[in-house]
Amino acid sequence: MKILSFNEHSASTEDASSIRIENDTDPREVTLDGVKRIDLHFPKFTDGRAYSQAFLLRRRLGFKGEIRATGDVLIDQLVSMARTGFDVAVLREGLDASAVQRQFDRFPSFYQGSAVDTQPLFAKSTA
Repeated sequence: MKILSFNEHSASTEDASSIRIENDTDPREVTLDGVKRIDLHFPKFTDGRAYSQAFLLRRRLGFKGEIRATGDVLIDQLVSMARTGFDVAVLREGLDASAVQRQFDRFPSFYQGSAVDTQPLFAKSTA
């Protein structure tokens, strides 16, 4: 997962290949033709609707482009974001990205599959 600081993020979606889907919008009702990047917004870290949207986009709609988390994004949310289909996360303003790798190191594997890697741990080769 790529991590961007608040200042590195370009919120511009003027290009038709980049769109923003609001939390109350069903991704199945959005036309994805020609879209390469979708910004999903977390208005508060306690609002998890964007997780469901990302999962729908990846697993059910087969979206292969970039899904970017924006808004109130905290470091402890990043592992869940990666598992539900996000490629890029824009950290909330003022957060230091130096602790990001430590968060991913805490959870090196999962028993169940994810939106990106659907195969469960027990089915993976130990070779």
